[in-house]
Amino acid sequence: MKGVALLLYRFGHFIFAIFYRIFYRRRVYGRENFPKQGPLIICANHISWQDPLAIGSALPPHFKIKFMAKEELFRNPIAAYVLRKAGAFPVNRQTADYGAVRRAFQILNEGGVLGLFPEGTRGIAGQLQKAQKGAALLAGRTGAPLLPVLITGPYRLGGPLRIICGPLFRIPRLKYKNRDEKKAFLEENSRIIMDHLRELFPADNNTCID
Repeated sequence: MKGVALLLYRFGHFIFAIFYRIFYRRRVYGRENFPKQGPLIICANHISWQDPLAIGSALPPHFKIKFMAKEELFRNPIAAYVLRKAGAFPVNRQTADYGAVRRAFQILNEGGVLGLFPEGTRGIAGQLQKAQKGAALLAGRTGAPLLPVLITGPYRLGGPLRIICGPLFRIPRLKYKNRDEKKAFLEENSRIIMDHLRELFPADNNTCID
């Protein structure tokens, strides 16, 4: 069954890679920053429900990225089917979704590739919002390197759609003596993650909403 699932993933990767290249004129920059293997956390800005498909088909198929995506996207049966086939799994943003967090840790501990949208919700193309703390928590707990990925759109037939991958980076291991230290660690490193994304914008378009 795993072999069949992998074959289906690679086939989907091929189809969507062609689809976005032809219809959205997608271009990928920073391929030299791709690591050869995981564990890896991909941190991307979020402008459309299509982001997991566009990013997943832009990176090497052996990555087999597992995206953590808001559960609202899975309420549409068609979208849910496509997203699950693309490797996405839902997270409830309204509560502490321990099941989704355990799934994320499992992926990284097994040497897999986890895709996250640190902002937690969709924003406007060309702008970044303040990050939630999930990406910093996962990176701080596991020590996995992070790959910043910036999508510049919008998604419009005829494009252009650009996916820019920055250099790998790491944040320190999470160590704390009390809740205040943990909170400070997560806030500071969440800011650092967004700084790495911001650096991928062209010099005249590095907006961030605080």
